[in-house]
Amino acid sequence: MIVLDTCALYWWTLAPESLSAAARKWCRDISVRGAKICSVSLWELGLKAQRGSIDLGCPIRDYVKRLVRVKGVEIVSVDADLWLSSLDLDWKHRDPADRLVVALAMREKLPLLTRDETIRAWYPRVVVA
Repeated sequence: MIVLDTCALYWWTLAPESLSAAARKWCRDISVRGAKICSVSLWELGLKAQRGSIDLGCPIRDYVKRLVRVKGVEIVSVDADLWLSSLDLDWKHRDPADRLVVALAMREKLPLLTRDETIRAWYPRVVVA
């Protein structure tokens, strides 16, 4: 099981050639090993699509419907506990989405698939996307 950050989710679903070899291997095995996606990543992708900075190939609601049907994928809702866990991080990084994704990985004791250097410098269990 692994947690995907927003960029890793985007690349896995729409631009797998952008992933590192290690990340592609993890993503090929998602149906067997599983992946958790923080719901804030869906919000981030939706905002980027609305702004025109990414193309999901379909409306965000259709993208999410397709994602939910992928075997091994679990979308984790942001609840009060996850928000509070993100506040407990002894980390100066202010991006709330990044904090939520890291808090999810920490809470679940899972590696995190990301290319984000700020996350990689702080969270030790990273697979570089």
